[in-house]
Amino acid sequence: MGNRVIKNNFNIAIALYRPEIPANTGNIGRLCVGLNIELHIVSKPSFIISSKEVRRAGLDYWEHLVLIKHENENTFLEYCNNNDRRIIPITKFGKNRYDEFNYSNNDILLFGRESTGLRESLWENDLDNSIYIPMSDNIRSINLSNTAAITAYEAYRHICLS
Repeated sequence: MGNRVIKNNFNIAIALYRPEIPANTGNIGRLCVGLNIELHIVSKPSFIISSKEVRRAGLDYWEHLVLIKHENENTFLEYCNNNDRRIIPITKFGKNRYDEFNYSNNDILLFGRESTGLRESLWENDLDNSIYIPMSDNIRSINLSNTAAITAYEAYRHICLS
């Protein structure tokens, strides 16, 4: 049976652009703690990060979360450039299927708002690195926290288990 503990050499991160739903952010925060990775919040969310709803979804794991807040898109892009982090936009308009993408260890998986997704200005220059998850035409999108889990664990599988 495989190792049940996340390897320390896994260094991707998840970034949320102006999240709107506290429970999604809490669930993603818990996912980040489980994977031992950072959570980046880009620009101001639609709620207070320390709100009860976020903590409830993150349960008692929230205190272990490495949370990095960026004032706006520019400070996030500057952080990525200064820290040699590649941005991987996740969008239904992405170029690469999530399970066929070549992830690397300094990637930041960037997710857009629940209601509107990513603004084109955040990902249009990184279209070659953008990914999507296949889905039927019967829905507009997959829940943000589910999408984060699918792609983060695929990156883990690709980087640590291949």
